[in-house]
Amino acid sequence: MTFWEGFRKQLKKSAMGMLSLMPMVLAVVGLVGIFRALVTKEMLASLFHGNVITDTLIGTAAGMIAVGQAMISYILGGELLSEGVSLYAVAAFVLAWVSLGVVQLPLEAEVLGIRFTILRNTLAFLFTILVAAATVGTLQWLR
Repeated sequence: MTFWEGFRKQLKKSAMGMLSLMPMVLAVVGLVGIFRALVTKEMLASLFHGNVITDTLIGTAAGMIAVGQAMISYILGGELLSEGVSLYAVAAFVLAWVSLGVVQLPLEAEVLGIRFTILRNTLAFLFTILVAAATVGTLQWLR
């Protein structure tokens, strides 16, 4: 078998694998669009009440369902800070936005396996809370 024959064979195999994932990818894209249209900045800001523990947990949960590009989470985080949301909540929100994603769970489980997906998301959830607390603690210590 020549290089090009092997290359074509692998290319065809990859294309077939991608085509089999397309329905799941389209479903995830649809859900992302729905969440982005329904969850506004004002809705997120109304969730937070100033308690460090609950704000951190709510920030983590909100970040898990608010999906999009990381750049948008930083802008939204700045807006939330300007509206008086605690730094704990914003740090947890941004970290969860980047590392967690409820909407992508079906696709991730399909591609990487359900056991890996559950383990990764559980650890990411726990570390999001720890890193948010460490980030705020470090910033307060540096001031």
